[in-house]
Amino acid sequence: MGDVLSQSEIDNLLSALNNGEFDPAVAEDVDERQIKDYDFARPSKFSKDHLRTLVFIFEHYARLLSTNLPVYLRRNVQVEVMHAEAATFQEFSNSLSNPVLLGVVNFAPLEGTIILEMASGLGYTIVDRMLGGAGTPLDKAREFTEIELTIIERIMVVCTNLLIEPWQNVQELEPMLERIETNSQFAQFVSPNEMTSIVTMSIKIGDVEGLMNICIPYAVVEPVIDKINTKYWYSTAEVKDDDAYREIIEENINKAQIPVRAIMGRSVISVNDFIHLQVGDIIKVDTKVEDDLDIYVGNIKKFSALPGAYDDAYAVKIKSVYREE
Repeated sequence: MGDVLSQSEIDNLLSALNNGEFDPAVAEDVDERQIKDYDFARPSKFSKDHLRTLVFIFEHYARLLSTNLPVYLRRNVQVEVMHAEAATFQEFSNSLSNPVLLGVVNFAPLEGTIILEMASGLGYTIVDRMLGGAGTPLDKAREFTEIELTIIERIMVVCTNLLIEPWQNVQELEPMLERIETNSQFAQFVSPNEMTSIVTMSIKIGDVEGLMNICIPYAVVEPVIDKINTKYWYSTAEVKDDDAYREIIEENINKAQIPVRAIMGRSVISVNDFIHLQVGDIIKVDTKVEDDLDIYVGNIKKFSALPGAYDDAYAVKIKSVYREE
């Protein structure tokens, strides 16, 4: 049992404490160890390095979307990766609203599926643009019709196929869109407690902006999880030789077949005269014998030439080049 302080000792101790002469902190060296809380309901399977690498992968994916979607929507499309986070699948499904656009993508050859969740406002905009409209979303959300889902499915297939290139450094994929769900109640594709990574992307189609979330369950990428890190990513990244690609492109262009036409002249006749044309009839054209001929490469007037013959065949001799486009 410790020593019992007298009343005078207690008074002196309180007085020294008030005057700042005594530090109540324990002066002894304490072996302090950092203790980190671990939530067994939410095991941290995705590290910060994994999430950072996923951001790199989907930044590449965002660039592909920005380049390819305008071909179908005929509108400027801007895509930006906002962040990546780890969450349970139950947390992801609880955040979904109705109606919702969920693209279920088979991530073959990896086992399992990932989810492409697109804001319903973007879905209405895509339908409006594909049908020739201005791309104005609906003021009040409603259920999607079968025709609208078929149109959206076409764009979802494009988004699915674009996943191949960004994932090449990790895994050769053959993704396939299995179906589209519009009800969040039928969105239970994996166990509710399964850890997933949620990559959030902002998509802007013209003046309409919305979010697209990519939900990747840990069980799907577990066989290649060691490759989803920045060290492996940079070590396997291919160094592109622009000069080599230039030579290949030039070689392929040189082999391309293009039509070349020499226009001898033009004339206008009636349909009746055309029907009754016979061998030996003469058609008057708008050019003279001494005039230069126009040479077209494709549909572009490129050269002027003089008519002639070469080895018993009709030919033209290039006289000048039109430099204008």
